[in-house]
Amino acid sequence: MRRPVLPLAAAALASAAALAVVPAQAQPSGGQGDSPGHGHDRTVRFATFNASLNRAAEGQLVADLSTTSDQQARNAAETIQRARPDVVLVNEFDYVEGSVAVDLFRDNYLEVSQNGARPVHYPYAYAAPSNTGIPSGHDLNNNGTVGGGDDAFGFGAYPGQFGMVVYSRFPILESRVRTFQHFLWKDMPGARLPDDPSTATPGDWYSPDELEVFRLSSKSHWDLPIRVGKETVHFLVSHPTPPVFDGPEDRNGTRNADEIRFTADYVAGGRAARYIYDDEGRRGGLTKGESFVIAGDQNSDPYDGDSIPGAIQQLLDSPRLQDPRPQSSGAVEASSLQGGANTSHVSDPRYDTADFADTTPGNLRADYVLPSRDLKVTGSAVFWPVQSDPLFRLTGVFPFPTSDHRLVWLDVRTRGHHR
Repeated sequence: MRRPVLPLAAAALASAAALAVVPAQAQPSGGQGDSPGHGHDRTVRFATFNASLNRAAEGQLVADLSTTSDQQARNAAETIQRARPDVVLVNEFDYVEGSVAVDLFRDNYLEVSQNGARPVHYPYAYAAPSNTGIPSGHDLNNNGTVGGGDDAFGFGAYPGQFGMVVYSRFPILESRVRTFQHFLWKDMPGARLPDDPSTATPGDWYSPDELEVFRLSSKSHWDLPIRVGKETVHFLVSHPTPPVFDGPEDRNGTRNADEIRFTADYVAGGRAARYIYDDEGRRGGLTKGESFVIAGDQNSDPYDGDSIPGAIQQLLDSPRLQDPRPQSSGAVEASSLQGGANTSHVSDPRYDTADFADTTPGNLRADYVLPSRDLKVTGSAVFWPVQSDPLFRLTGVFPFPTSDHRLVWLDVRTRGHHR
């Protein structure tokens, strides 16, 4: 049973198992429309940002956010304040029971001016448990021992590391939220189960006992219905595992591709989504005609990097969505200045969203905001300033002041407000 929308004081006392939609303290304007150019006319800015707000030790994020002086958190908040999304997914934000970290980041950073940027107010936020760091009790990496991040349901040193949170100016319809944390990989028809190359049996990297508990989502998949006026837009968020840090069995690459496929099947709906079940046992995907925006660090570039060929195309080629291809001048400049692997890339650097090692894989398009075809796109961009821009201090070069990923945003109008 889900808990109802709670005020901040009650949210802090919520149980670990609860899935939370937590309103902030009331703002006079309701938190809507305080960004010029979007909000007032139901032009809504959706964004995704892998802000690297994860910490090496459990409890450290709460400690850092309990102050107002953590520089990396200040940079992340300022990035969001500069981009001013109405709805934003933050990847790599450690999950903490009772939405404590969610509220601290909002109260101490987002709602406080950073370097003169206007504070941003989000009356609603959503956070739920992540598979990362939850012990599986099995030797998933087949190294002969059980324990550690590699044997968790999703890689992590402790439960909730590398989780995610959504902040929103618009109401999240809590009673209709769907989560898919516990969906089993084996229950996906035609699953790309990794193969142990030392045996003749196909798809046998994981034992039958392991497959009985192995979850597809390395973090989780969420369907968050966002109410914009009289319209509902489903915000579909996830963070598939990086397709690296494994061996010839490519267990992370195959999982990444199937995590992406899960979202593609979900938006396709109908027969394609018949196998899908959520954490409350409800089956199927979106119904025909529902509006949606897909967001998240998908860890897959269309042509470069280590993901399985065609992995992200499962989304990009979907007839139900459009790809506005957000871009930046900063990404082009970075590719040229850094060289290395970037010089042999097939993808156009203007679409890159992540600044990875110059030797391999180079900079990639990893982060996506993809709307359904019925939504009218009015603008999009990647927050990646060129070096001469004063805001370059927020992105910088390695070691990065904020994150190796860039915020990606998209402006859309709902069907009732096309012009």
